[in-house]
Amino acid sequence: MCVPVGGLLATLATALGVVVAFAPAPRITWEHREVRLEKFHEPGIFNYSVLLLSEDKSTLYVGAREAVFALNALNVSEKQHENLTSFQFLGRSEDGKGRCPFDPAQSYTSVMVDGELYSGTSYNFLGSEPIISRNSSHSPLRTEYAIPWLNEPNFVFADVIRESPDGTDSGDDRVYFFFTEVSVEYEFVFKLMIPRVARVCKGDQGGLRTLQKKWTSFLKARLICSRPDSNLVFNVLQAVFVLRAPDLKEPVFYGVFTPQLNNVGLSAVCAYNLSTAEAVFSRGKYMQSATVEQSHTKWVRYNGAVPTPRPGACINREARAANFSSSLGLPDKTLQFVKDHPLMDGSVTPTDNRPRLVTGNVNYTQIVVDRTRALDGTVYDVMFIGTDRGALHKAVSLENDAHIIEETQLFRDFEPVQTLLLNSEKGGRLVYAGSSSGVVQAPVAFCGKHGTCEDCVLARDPYCAWSRVAAACVALPPHQTDGPSRTLIQEMSGDASACPASSLPFPPPGSSSLSCRGPGSSSSPRSPWPASASRPDRSPRVALLPPFLSDQAQHVHALGTFHLFCQATGPADVHFVWEKNGRELEMCVPMQTHALPDGRAHVLSWLRDAIRESAEYRCSVLSSAGNGTSKVRVTVVRHEATHQEQWTRELAAWKAVAGEHDRMMHSWRKAWESCDKGAL
Repeated sequence: MCVPVGGLLATLATALGVVVAFAPAPRITWEHREVRLEKFHEPGIFNYSVLLLSEDKSTLYVGAREAVFALNALNVSEKQHENLTSFQFLGRSEDGKGRCPFDPAQSYTSVMVDGELYSGTSYNFLGSEPIISRNSSHSPLRTEYAIPWLNEPNFVFADVIRESPDGTDSGDDRVYFFFTEVSVEYEFVFKLMIPRVARVCKGDQGGLRTLQKKWTSFLKARLICSRPDSNLVFNVLQAVFVLRAPDLKEPVFYGVFTPQLNNVGLSAVCAYNLSTAEAVFSRGKYMQSATVEQSHTKWVRYNGAVPTPRPGACINREARAANFSSSLGLPDKTLQFVKDHPLMDGSVTPTDNRPRLVTGNVNYTQIVVDRTRALDGTVYDVMFIGTDRGALHKAVSLENDAHIIEETQLFRDFEPVQTLLLNSEKGGRLVYAGSSSGVVQAPVAFCGKHGTCEDCVLARDPYCAWSRVAAACVALPPHQTDGPSRTLIQEMSGDASACPASSLPFPPPGSSSLSCRGPGSSSSPRSPWPASASRPDRSPRVALLPPFLSDQAQHVHALGTFHLFCQATGPADVHFVWEKNGRELEMCVPMQTHALPDGRAHVLSWLRDAIRESAEYRCSVLSSAGNGTSKVRVTVVRHEATHQEQWTRELAAWKAVAGEHDRMMHSWRKAWESCDKGAL
């Protein structure tokens, strides 16, 4: 079988351009200094790559290079215990061969299941013998050392999937392994990478003669993560998270992918139902080695007879009914078949047959997913995704679109996020991130940073809602079950029409007036109410009140509407003057003044604006008792323009690469033409 792939680079370049141009960008970016983050770092200690919560969720254990720490899970800056720089084994020492790599740079994954370690690693010092094994005192097992089983894998993740309580599934606990390996199906000049999911059965005991001390249940299949509309395939798996929840019928696997040729920073997130993978393993067809000469296709679908019991299946009720109570009793024909056919023909496809999220100009490294209920009762899977620049993206799927709620810069030095952990059960929902230099703790939402009702609603954050009573954006309770509330406003469509006309702090009691001040207004307006005869201080001091401008909106989209507020107290003649880029605003700016019982005045002014270019705003409070000033620089974020400019540069690089590969492509075409002639 010959596959025509002429024009591959041109097609791929066009696809990349489409994705970069239309990839969603974070609605808002929080710089490291703008939000409160708890941090932990021990001088001289690096590589904080392992995070583990205690069973009661109160302690966060951190594994770093030659050190282990126990931190307060609610505040990681508080160290509870330091494990020692030297460790002493309790009991006999055990050989680590086949359990962990000789070199920490080599890929590795493991999971502990009922006291036994299942691991994917390399078995020899050179890292050339990959292995998936179970270290057990009574039944150790491993994969066959053969290219069809594992071909230069990069192990990513492993986890156990328990048998369903009703016993309707495979009849045994399964351990799933996720990795990327060099393709065995196709062979080209370059190494084509394929993302895989493999599974073994916990009850596997190996074969009696064939596959002695080897897995009899090892099967693997290809993971598909692609955009059909752009012909773009994400074929390198970076991270996996298993989402489990009481309201989910089955676990959902979330995977982070990148393309093999990824010089524009593309990333995708795909989600897979467990049943989809199980269907491929339990009912799908197998592949076999092809014998056609001069073909790039090395493996094809096997259409022959399949032995009974089914090769690679767990020992379930059907097998037991046929008197096969253990893998040791399986016939040699079944064992030989699975030894020669470990690869499934069917692929594991994502939900809705498309990625949950595709982004440009960013390389995703890690992912965790939280399941939360919005105010209207709708359940959302919120993805927290780490980047290679030390940032955390929070994203959610909304109907047929993906929305990146925000980007938070976790690490000041832009170092990659090596590991993520979610704590959604103890004292508030938190996300922990580990990097080379330390650990950072962040809340799942920064609701209080949204200063207006419109900003709170437009964030489309299922964790946040606008409170009419508090006149603030507040976090919803972790387990919201009361349904819609008259005092809270949340609309995941982004419709802010339910917001009050003015999302302003509730004014102090007393008489008030509303005026509109522009550049032509008098600098000393007449007080709208008579002076109080009982005023104790005829010259009250003027004071600006929070939130100051510096605490308000700092990043907006071009021509996106935003609000700025200023409030102060002072004598009855207190008023505001607004400036933009050093010039007094020509527009009329509303100002509300309230008389206080002691004769002072409380004045509140709000500005609504939309800008194309970044600008500096200044509100000055003026009065006979003194003046005060607050200022902020509002930065316009142009993700689309930045993406397009970078894509233009990357496209030029692609053209150069295509030119350099002309000779190689010419030789490939010759091979395909000869193949076509042979087929004729």
